[in-house]
Amino acid sequence: MTATKTQEWPAPRYAPEIGDDDLKIWGDLTQRMAEIAARYGWSKSEVARRSGIATGTLSQWYDGNYAGSFANVSAKVSRWLDSVAEVAATAARIPRAPGYVATPTSRELSDMLLYAQTLGEMAVVTLGAGMGKTMTARHYVETRPHAFLVTMRPTTSSVHGMLVELSRALDVNESNPGRLDRALGEKLRRNGRDTLLIVDEAQNLSDQAVNELRYFLDEYGCGIALLGNEELYGRFGGHKAVPAYAQIHGRIGKRMRRLQPLAGDVDDLIAAWGIEDEKVAKVARALGRKPGALRQITKTLQLAGMYAAGEDRTVTVADIKAAWADRGEEEL
Repeated sequence: MTATKTQEWPAPRYAPEIGDDDLKIWGDLTQRMAEIAARYGWSKSEVARRSGIATGTLSQWYDGNYAGSFANVSAKVSRWLDSVAEVAATAARIPRAPGYVATPTSRELSDMLLYAQTLGEMAVVTLGAGMGKTMTARHYVETRPHAFLVTMRPTTSSVHGMLVELSRALDVNESNPGRLDRALGEKLRRNGRDTLLIVDEAQNLSDQAVNELRYFLDEYGCGIALLGNEELYGRFGGHKAVPAYAQIHGRIGKRMRRLQPLAGDVDDLIAAWGIEDEKVAKVARALGRKPGALRQITKTLQLAGMYAAGEDRTVTVADIKAAWADRGEEEL
């Protein structure tokens, strides 16, 4: 529940002619509703949508001129307000992940992206699952001008599917499919700028789609970074060229492949979580050696932190083991 612009609600227009007990309940509920709606910037129509109560019914109930049963609507409103409070309380107990952490692997990946952007080259990066590939790419485009990030999936594997996804990511509006690649190319043209297109989950692209990216590299001088898994490395990352991919292979200026996190990656993430107890840190390091690597640490520490926050204490080894078990994983 993300707060938006604060929106004050006017007081109810009428005092309904109902029993004293129902009137008191209605008054308390309308006040709570107005406070919560103002806190999150919700309009009456948004509150109606979230609570599952018809907009007209909710509006009339709030204004005090509802012709139906106030008690029935009040009961629905009460249940909804209680659920909102419960969700907010639960969210407050869940520790926030540190966000981007400049681990050694992340810094190396950032250097790869900077190389591709500065020199207008192609780079291929393969990192194991949960090692911060996507988060690093997002941080890079947030902190560098003229860098763009697009994430591919199986449904965008074709040339056209990829171009449509690129047009959304680059905010290019071109209704003619025959001119879409050129419109994208003009957006990516160096023209005195160091431009970079980062394609995450690039293993989902067909060979023809990857070849289209070569067109942007050759014709418009845009740096290209392909990020993905071992399948991507098998096609384009190896040092020995596969004949079918020779044109792509010859244009790759730099490669990076790492399937397991470095010890420094794990230590930096644990430090970012603020863990000082060495016993807790030792167990957290063990999580980093599991499939999913750094992501396993973050997800498990979030759940463990929730357990600890419920008892107003710091995370213990027992919390981590309980969280790991509750996530359905094997015994640590």
